[in-house]
Amino acid sequence: MNMIPLLLTSALQLAELLVSSVVHILFGLYLFSSAIAGDLTQTFLESIFKPKPIVEVKQGNTTTQVNDLTPIVLVHGIFGFGKGRLGGLSYFAGAEKKDERVLVPDLGSLTSVHDRARELFYYLKGGRVDYGEDHSKACGHSQFGRFYDKGEYQEWDEDHPIHFVGHSAGAQVVRVLQQMLADEMFDGHENTNENWVLSLTSLSGALNGKDGKSLKPICLLQICRFGSIIYDWLDISWLKSYYNFGFDHFNMSWKKTGLRGLVDCLLGNAGPFASSSGDWILPDLSIQETMKLNANLKTFPNTFYFSYATKRTRKPPLGGVMGIHPLLSIRVLQMSQWRYPRGIPLPYKGYIDEDWQDNDGALNTVSMTHPRIPVEHSNLVVRSDSDCLPLQPGIWYYKIVEADHIMFILNRERAGVEFDLIYDDIFERCRKHVFRQSPQTMPNKAQRKLGGDKEE
Repeated sequence: MNMIPLLLTSALQLAELLVSSVVHILFGLYLFSSAIAGDLTQTFLESIFKPKPIVEVKQGNTTTQVNDLTPIVLVHGIFGFGKGRLGGLSYFAGAEKKDERVLVPDLGSLTSVHDRARELFYYLKGGRVDYGEDHSKACGHSQFGRFYDKGEYQEWDEDHPIHFVGHSAGAQVVRVLQQMLADEMFDGHENTNENWVLSLTSLSGALNGKDGKSLKPICLLQICRFGSIIYDWLDISWLKSYYNFGFDHFNMSWKKTGLRGLVDCLLGNAGPFASSSGDWILPDLSIQETMKLNANLKTFPNTFYFSYATKRTRKPPLGGVMGIHPLLSIRVLQMSQWRYPRGIPLPYKGYIDEDWQDNDGALNTVSMTHPRIPVEHSNLVVRSDSDCLPLQPGIWYYKIVEADHIMFILNRERAGVEFDLIYDDIFERCRKHVFRQSPQTMPNKAQRKLGGDKEE
């Protein structure tokens, strides 16, 4: 008699996996084919209708004025991509066109938060990406990665800070980067500090991790894992120019490892998914690992923080399916029924399942508001923008937004007027409401210097 419920559960799980896999594969193929079709169409049109030379009429010192603007850097999340990937497609659905100085870096789409933070630094400052000697040895990959001949913002420092906007895991990437700056963790770049970050806006940000279990032997993420390993092992240059998972520093190409290398990676003996290191994004998104990470991440007193926490669940749970993207329709129901596994210690004191049930189909809403575990950071819920002006640094202002996890990326038309409202709000805040009254000083640096002088 006990076999019937077990067989029924297994059948439902298999059906769920099949449906999810088909939907995700079709969506991925749609994006990839759209990028190729767009490039081919543009090339064809340019060959027939050769663009006329554009005569620029310079009015005043426009170029200098644009260069004087503080850059706004949009940081993508998991499976994301930056400018230059997937042809003319935009991860942020063209939001970067709303302001005169916006940068969209291309970071690893499945790589760890640590590796992405390192890549983001060198993308801005220039030079060869240094993942850190100790980290690289522990995770079994090369210490050095891509070389940026010219950083996108070479003058970046305390007096020339940056606005960051991070979607999903991208928000946590910026937090880790800011802590690295505060801890002066970039060799050859002395005197970095947390004030290099003027503001951080988290859009559906994974600030406290997400619910979930360990990676099951058969699941959608396992399929993604196998697919990314084979993709990198085949190392087809024109394909990787369109999309790259970001694992080049693991040297998984068949040219370097042969068939044995592929087998080792698939079995979890080597590569980013090795059980000994797990240097990829999924471990970083668990509640437990995020707690360890958050224990060392500070909210700094001179930086402005703002968060948009998205939610698509309704009561009853079936209401959550309405208006949600097909990619997330199954997951939103699973998360709204989440129960922490029995027999396993709770992730933190005071944990309640119900707190983690509201979600946007990919992340729990409670995780997106502000850093709250293991220690809750200073925060303030925003119901009306006028209620929180003027903004104060060192506080996480947050809004709850009725939207799913991908409402404000990839497809501008899907979000409609809400797309413009969100990004106009973000860019206006960066340009008009976030500024420092005077150059910031670093009392801790001054104390260290005075202490050093005494020792001498």
